[in-house]
Amino acid sequence: MRSKADTPVKTLLGEGYVSETAEVNGTTLHYVRGGQGPAVILIHGFPQDWFEYHAIMPRLAKQFTVIAIDLRGVGGSAVAPDGYDAATMAGDVYQLALTLELQGVYVVGHDIGGMVTYAFVRRYPHITRGAMILDVAIPGIDGWDEIKGDAVLWHIPFMQVPEIPERLVTGRQGDFFAYFYNFAKFAPEDIAHYLEAYATPEQLHAAFEMYRAFPANGQFNATQDGRNDVPVFVGSGERSFFAKIVPKIAKDLRTHGFIQVESGLIPGGVHFLIEDQPEAVAELIERYASRYSDSSR
Repeated sequence: MRSKADTPVKTLLGEGYVSETAEVNGTTLHYVRGGQGPAVILIHGFPQDWFEYHAIMPRLAKQFTVIAIDLRGVGGSAVAPDGYDAATMAGDVYQLALTLELQGVYVVGHDIGGMVTYAFVRRYPHITRGAMILDVAIPGIDGWDEIKGDAVLWHIPFMQVPEIPERLVTGRQGDFFAYFYNFAKFAPEDIAHYLEAYATPEQLHAAFEMYRAFPANGQFNATQDGRNDVPVFVGSGERSFFAKIVPKIAKDLRTHGFIQVESGLIPGGVHFLIEDQPEAVAELIERYASRYSDSSR
């Protein structure tokens, strides 16, 4: 079966899109860009890449410049020897924004991408007009300790064990990832794309290193408690495991200095929100990203 990874971006998304790379923060980052207007940066989760957002990019591109990235080590981005903590990966995104001469960016992150988005807002509020964190707990923020030992998230401690996950999963990505893809409406060709994004042992190791960096993420986040004026929306799927902690996250962000925090649930959504409810997610991004549509916040 032909993977959508083999399909040219212009064929997949339409005219006006480019698939390019940039040298940033000591690594090479792949991104797909299209549209016009205020910038919206889209950051994927696991086990996905930029393609997570392909279904809603054409709609968003009608009023925004949309940039969907591959995190370091994933898909078209280069594998790096280290730097898989959220703060460093936020630095990748920041340097990409500078390279592309973007100002007043709105950042959307799902799953691990949500952790990177939080670090981005903390490190680079001066370039950020707003942010959306979707369906993830944040290490060092209320709700994390409550859920991190839950059996539903068994894969987190497994993936954090040194070396063993690589030995067990390499060459069996399809079997391992199938557990996650069964939670949403993934087409076979979409699954083929994602398996290609994590196909090599080095790419798989990079993904595990992101999970092994969770303690470092928690240490960084615990030290961030200064005033932050960036408007932040925290949300999850209505039927997601994370729905129960969304109010706690929002409350603790205010405790940690955020002045403008809103939260909400996406009706009918579980974890893979765009696969479950693409129109609802697109509408949510449009609503919040358009509130601050000028080039500066």
